[in-house]
Amino acid sequence: MKAGADMNIGKTVCVFVLLTITTVTRTAGNKRVSVTVGNSSVLTCPPKSNRTMVTWKISPRVGGPCTLGYRTDQNKTDRTNCSDSMNWKFRPDQDPALEIRQVEIAHEGNYICEVVSTEGNFHTTYHLTVLVPPRLTLYCDDHGNPVCEAVAGKPAARISWVLESSFTPREEGHDNGTVTVVSKFTAYSSNVTNTTCFVSHPAGNQSNSIVCRPSENSFILHASIILCFLSVFTFMAVIYYFKLHGSRPCHKTKPSETAQNRQTLQVRRTRQIRPSRNHGSSGSPENMDDTMEVEPYTTYVQKENIIYNSVSDLTVGQSLPQGLSSAT
Repeated sequence: MKAGADMNIGKTVCVFVLLTITTVTRTAGNKRVSVTVGNSSVLTCPPKSNRTMVTWKISPRVGGPCTLGYRTDQNKTDRTNCSDSMNWKFRPDQDPALEIRQVEIAHEGNYICEVVSTEGNFHTTYHLTVLVPPRLTLYCDDHGNPVCEAVAGKPAARISWVLESSFTPREEGHDNGTVTVVSKFTAYSSNVTNTTCFVSHPAGNQSNSIVCRPSENSFILHASIILCFLSVFTFMAVIYYFKLHGSRPCHKTKPSETAQNRQTLQVRRTRQIRPSRNHGSSGSPENMDDTMEVEPYTTYVQKENIIYNSVSDLTVGQSLPQGLSSAT
């Protein structure tokens, strides 16, 4: 029985201690703070009187943690691993606020202020976000299209155009956490020349306008494409034409020999045959072959002689005096 009673007393003491801790330790809340890079930021602690100790616990996203402390009983401050850009805003015994001068991206992180007073323990947590405004760049590309760039912004900026267009933003991240956004303007109408780019960002909005005209390089490129297409089309048409008409047979007539060429040929054959006729026998095979080769020429000469005699008779008959006739 006595052991059971001791256990009940122990549970009661534990519950009392937990309730005391919950009552003494209070949270002032979590706060989100945004500050533009290069500016200064001041973070405050819970406004409690009769403070005995104040401690800033800083956990930046880049680098190790650091602490700033102050004890009232010793009127002494202490700092560990904190840069010179972080310090008390005023005297810590009067106002333990923390000031961050020339805020950089490396300062982004969590900042906790803990206050110990006669009323209890209090703390406030800040989540610091550093904003980096992008650098607006607007130019015309090689084809005469406007290009808008929001360079190295944090967070990523949003780009829009005044006139209706078709564009797809492209993002490029950097090692320091910033983002570059690129957008190319493509107008639905080719008559659009003056365009305006809007960049929306938590650190501030920006806008700029530009006039772009089609470049000569773009015209040359289009003309080259058209000429190349026409050349290919013409080449294919020529090939098709020859393929269509090239299957017809081509007949070439062999030029006929003239009478003079035939006569020259026969004379040459006669000159080659005559020596063999004088020295050989008439009954030999060689003479027979020669006779067979000469016969066409002999027949041809006989016909020529007949024609010549006829023409001569006719000519003489016309030339004689009346009453005379040529003897045949």
